[in-house]
Amino acid sequence: MPPYLTSRKEPGKTRERTVYELTEKGVAALRAWGATPASFPRVSGDPSIRMVGADLIGEPATRAGLLAMRDELEQLRRELDEGEERARTIPHRTKYLLLNHRLARRVIDVYDEWLDDVERELNGV
Repeated sequence: MPPYLTSRKEPGKTRERTVYELTEKGVAALRAWGATPASFPRVSGDPSIRMVGADLIGEPATRAGLLAMRDELEQLRRELDEGEERARTIPHRTKYLLLNHRLARRVIDVYDEWLDDVERELNGV
């Protein structure tokens, strides 16, 4: 049975690097997977867990901990700006990378709006 990937060693700038390449079988498997329906991602992670525990943690601490995410959201926006510049240097992938970046920006915007809700509704009661 042929492999999905092959690898080879090539010289790099500072040390030898491993280069991986999809085989025909790998491309066929990737195409088959890509045609299957994508599932909606679950809402989970640290912010959701903190909110579920707000009654035990206390609203002031939960609010403060969550609102501290705003700095990280701004950093992520700056990283997306840089990533979009790099994406434009890869013509055969630019469209796909920028579509992913637009999704990432929308997710960041939704978290920002949610933090507005947190700020308004968790008022220390």
